[in-house]
Amino acid sequence: MTHDAEVLIVGGGPIGLALAIELGTRGIRVILVERSARHSPQPRAKTTNVRSMEHFRRWGIADALRGSAPLPADYGTDVIFATRLFGHVLARFENSFFGDRRLRDERFAEPAQWVPQYKVEAALRARAGALPSVTLRMGVRLDALVQDAQGVTGTVTDVASGTTSTITAAYAVGADGARSPVRESIGASMSGEHAFAQHVNVVIRAPALAEAMRARPAIMYWLVNAEAASVTGPMDRGDTWFFMFSLPNGAAVPDEAALRARMTAAFGRSVETEVLVIDPWAAHSLIADKYREGRVLLAGDACHLHPPFGGYGMNLGLGDSVDLGWKLAATLRGWGGSELLDSYEAERRLVHRRVIDEAVANHALLPKDLARPDLETAGPVGDAVRAEVGRLISAGKEREFRSLGVVLGSRYADSPICIADGSTPPEEHPTRYTPSAHPGCRAPHLWLADGRSLFDLFGPGFTLLVALPGAAGAEDFAAAAAAAAVPLIVADPGEARLAALYAAPLALIRPDGHVAWRGPAPGGAAATILDQARGGRPHPGETNA
Repeated sequence: MTHDAEVLIVGGGPIGLALAIELGTRGIRVILVERSARHSPQPRAKTTNVRSMEHFRRWGIADALRGSAPLPADYGTDVIFATRLFGHVLARFENSFFGDRRLRDERFAEPAQWVPQYKVEAALRARAGALPSVTLRMGVRLDALVQDAQGVTGTVTDVASGTTSTITAAYAVGADGARSPVRESIGASMSGEHAFAQHVNVVIRAPALAEAMRARPAIMYWLVNAEAASVTGPMDRGDTWFFMFSLPNGAAVPDEAALRARMTAAFGRSVETEVLVIDPWAAHSLIADKYREGRVLLAGDACHLHPPFGGYGMNLGLGDSVDLGWKLAATLRGWGGSELLDSYEAERRLVHRRVIDEAVANHALLPKDLARPDLETAGPVGDAVRAEVGRLISAGKEREFRSLGVVLGSRYADSPICIADGSTPPEEHPTRYTPSAHPGCRAPHLWLADGRSLFDLFGPGFTLLVALPGAAGAEDFAAAAAAAAVPLIVADPGEARLAALYAAPLALIRPDGHVAWRGPAPGGAAATILDQARGGRPHPGETNA
């Protein structure tokens, strides 16, 4: 059967666009529909973490995204806790989220980037739109989605014209957010804690706040006081800022006059502001009971929701797109086995659960929870209280701003497509990241002697990394891959440090950069290893399209 596309993606935010890139760079025919014709000015996600930036590097747009970031390249990435924006400093987290571009860390190929989500979407949209096999249809709404043994059919409407049509595809992916119609179409439901807290995010224009950036440069200011506890920060060089605070559940959103009064109290002085956007939102802790039904799958907020504390939200969804993208492409091109798509939920659900728990833990300590009597009192009494609160902040919020153990240390435990080697993986910890080539872990990074990132040697298919210079066995995998028509390259950088880092002479790296297997030359077992890593051989008579 001939379809309009091989994959129909519903949702044109970062998750849908990233999936379109993963598929489009592999030549998969994609149609993406997004009901909104333009991006929202609401910044929402603001941290693109180090792992997501590694994917941007792989997609060839890391530099483009950094170039589009409104804050200057040399602007620091500190997070400051203070009583007011122009008040007493209580604590400071330097190089938060590991975003300082002036430093080169051996553990990752790209530092994080502080950039509003609409800039991220623009970079992704430009990359996806330039791929010949990808069609972006903005301003198009999905009305219905049905599937059968041959494929899926989506009924869509052009929002501007009202014209209705259908799109057929082999598979469909719902990257359509928290109120996902695609999730509803497969009968999946979300469970957990609904709306356990209410917040308001306000985007303002306030040129006078540039003074705060000059005096105490930071990407976020947590303002701790009993009167107007809040979080604020710059979106550009000093003109546009976000301002976020919490409300009791059921409380009315303040009008603009009340918002300005709250901001005056939070800043510690009267500042002329222009309110651009008022965005009330609720914090949830939810996960879908299933991520797939037949030919329809879910990604991003369509299958998991959590409070946006720790910068995980968009980044977690980007990880979904990376994992799902190569598996869909492999399935459609015939080299992915019959179990490959099932491994998507098996792998991602555990990561989702861990990140949700981390975000909830971060949400448990907000600015309002840190306020104390005499916090702003002058003299020794106030100094003692501020020191006490500073210690509490340093102990309680490190996991939020230095979360490399979650960002890089999350692994695919007991994955059906990773080959166990009997070793014990590093203990999971929110801040401590121990590079490990234990199967299921993200492949450890290294800056090579010639200045290249090790990751730049990895291919779009499987990569057989020769970690011990001169190690035999690469030819075994190359022959097995050729026989099974599995894309594989051999990377042999001749770097002696890799053997200790990977704790094996050879490592089989998946298309998403995770380790599938490691060990010495496998001989005749190479075909079996590769077969498991690609999801097993299709059963007789089974079609992958």
